[in-house]
Amino acid sequence: MSRSSALYFLRVWLALGLQSFGGGMATLALIRRAAVEQEQWVTEEEFTRFWSLVQLAPGINLLALTVLIGRKVGGGLGICLALLGLLLPSVGVTVLLTACYTRVQHAAIVHAVLSGVIPAIVGLGLVTAWQIARPPLEQSRRAGRSSVGLSLVLLLGSSLAARLGHLPVLVILGTAGSTYALWSSWKNRRSGAAH
Repeated sequence: MSRSSALYFLRVWLALGLQSFGGGMATLALIRRAAVEQEQWVTEEEFTRFWSLVQLAPGINLLALTVLIGRKVGGGLGICLALLGLLLPSVGVTVLLTACYTRVQHAAIVHAVLSGVIPAIVGLGLVTAWQIARPPLEQSRRAGRSSVGLSLVLLLGSSLAARLGHLPVLVILGTAGSTYALWSSWKNRRSGAAH
């Protein structure tokens, strides 16, 4: 990574860090837009694969995603620059907002603003969820109707398991991954036997 490209890479991540208001889904949407659409550091499929991979690791998923993107773009230096850029503004703004919030937390205007921000965050989350779900659903569509059907069953089943069953994330991910792997193995054996 050249010095000019390293500085540009850092500037992009600093801008992401400055804009990462609203929590995980809002920041995920910003990272996706920058990494996939604007800078084209990763493809949609790679982004979805990275996001799926970081779900399996404990800790803060957005930081793990930042590490993966940073590594792909610039190796060890890319990791350091991406993390520095994402975290430095966020930490500074968070400290400042926290200090200010204690003084204005009971003001009616603050409650009104927060009431408007929350639906916007949910909206960003829905758009980002669709953007992340689209590549694997497209891949399933190319693999056939049964693959799409299983993907939709896993999507719905995982949602229900999380909402109603309150199952741990690792159990849900492990079950979904194992189910798809078993189905894929069965399908490959069946198609191999047909030939």
